[in-house]
Amino acid sequence: MPLVGKTTLFELLTGIHDKGGGQSKANAGIAKVPDERIDYLAGVFKPKKTTYAQLELIDIPGLMPGAEKSASIFLDAVRRADALLQVVRLFEDDAVPYIYDSIDPIRDIETISYELLLSDLDLIEKRIDRINRNKKKSQMLKELQLLERFRDAIGDEKPISTVSINDPAEEEIMSTYQFLTNKPMLICLNLNENDIKTGDYPYRDDIHRYAEEHKIPVVEVAANIEREIAELEPEEKEMFLEELGIKESGLVKISRSMYQRLGLISFFTVGEDEVKAWTIEAGTNARKAASKIHSDIERGFIRAEVVDYQVFKDLGSMAAVKDKGLFRLEGKEYVVKDGEIVHFRFNV
Repeated sequence: MPLVGKTTLFELLTGIHDKGGGQSKANAGIAKVPDERIDYLAGVFKPKKTTYAQLELIDIPGLMPGAEKSASIFLDAVRRADALLQVVRLFEDDAVPYIYDSIDPIRDIETISYELLLSDLDLIEKRIDRINRNKKKSQMLKELQLLERFRDAIGDEKPISTVSINDPAEEEIMSTYQFLTNKPMLICLNLNENDIKTGDYPYRDDIHRYAEEHKIPVVEVAANIEREIAELEPEEKEMFLEELGIKESGLVKISRSMYQRLGLISFFTVGEDEVKAWTIEAGTNARKAASKIHSDIERGFIRAEVVDYQVFKDLGSMAAVKDKGLFRLEGKEYVVKDGEIVHFRFNV
C-alpha cells in the first residue's frame, strides 16, 4: 500500500534514492545480502575485493484501491518479480498521513492478496475460454483440468501455491505461466520504535495467525531505526542495537529471509584477490555451480575441492584443515551445500 515505508526500506537496502519517480513508476536497485561468514573470511584472507551475494529489488508504486492506473503499474511490476516482499504499516505518525483513517494490517494484507487473486482469476478464465473455443481442445485437456483446479482454489480465496502438483506434465504446463499467487511471499511489518523493542504491538497475534495459516514468513523492522543505524559506524551500530535490545538489523533479516524464500544458497571462493559469495539454487551439483564462475570451468570440470565453512573457522587456516584430513575432493554430481568453501579444478 502507499505510505507504508517500502521506499524507505528499498533505499536503505540498495543505497539508491528515488530520482523523482514517486508513485508513478517502479524503481530497481541491487541489494547485497549481509553475511557474517563473508566478513570473517575477508578478515582472514584480507582480499583486494570482497563480494557479497546480491538481490535485485524493485520498489513498486503503492496500490491505491479503486485506481485502475495504479493497479496496472502495480500488477505489471509484480508479474516480473520472482518473489514478493509485502511491507505492512503498523507505525503511527501524524507527519505521514495514511490513505485510511486507521491502521489495520490484516485489511491491508488482504487487500493486496485480493488484487493478486483477481489478476490470476482473470488470466485463468480467459485461458479456459480460449481452450474451450479451440478446435484442438482434446489435445489440451490436461491444461484445462489444471486451470479448473486453480480456478476452484481461487474461488475459495486460496492462492495457487496451495494447489499440489505432482505430475511432471502439470509442472511443465505450470512453467509457462507467471501466476502471482504462486510467487513466494514475505511479510515485512514496519513498526514503531517502541514496538520493535518490546516485540509487542497491536494485531500481533492476528498477523502471525494469518501468516501461519497462509504459510507466509514474517519479519519485523522499524524503518526509522534502520535509517539511524545506516548512518552509524560498524562499532556504533552494534552498541546501538544492543541498547535497543535488538540482535540484528531488520535489513539483514529482510535480505536473508528473501534469499531463503527464493530457495537460494551461497558457496564461497577465497583468496588474496577476492573473497566472494556465489549464488546458486539449493540442490545444485558441483559442475553446475562451477558454471556460475565461468562456462570453461563447467566444461572442463575435473573435481571440486570442498571445505565446510565452520570447519575452516574452527581450525583457522587451510593448512590446519588439510592436516586434520577435513579437506574433501568431490565429483561433478556432488550437491553443493550452503556456506561451503569451494575451489574447482578444471582442464580445457
